[in-house]
Amino acid sequence: MINVQEFARRLSTLGADAFTGDDVVDLATAADVRISADVEIDATMAQRLLDQISPTLPVTGAQIAASPWPPPQSSRPAAPSVSFSSPGAVDGPADQLSRPRSSGPARSGRRPSARRTGS
Repeated sequence: MINVQEFARRLSTLGADAFTGDDVVDLATAADVRISADVEIDATMAQRLLDQISPTLPVTGAQIAASPWPPPQSSRPAAPSVSFSSPGAVDGPADQLSRPRSSGPARSGRRPSARRTGS
């Protein structure tokens, strides 16, 4: 757990802005959290505060509240970004194979006959 001033210092090192303790209190107010300068911030509260910052920062609440700081860099590459061209549509890799989808009831191998042989 870290205090408000340390939380502000760690936010500032991420390059988003120069944060002060008052800024952290403002973030807490936006997140409906009552906080003062002497309150300790745990990972859950840190995440709630980070969720109020736009654009989102590349750390989680657990990382920013943990010691040592800065958080260790992952050796795994970041996932490729996805761009949204319209609400609900996702532009993925262009080389995906697309199969036509059929709608309607599943059909058996025989065609239904329009004529019935009467009895």
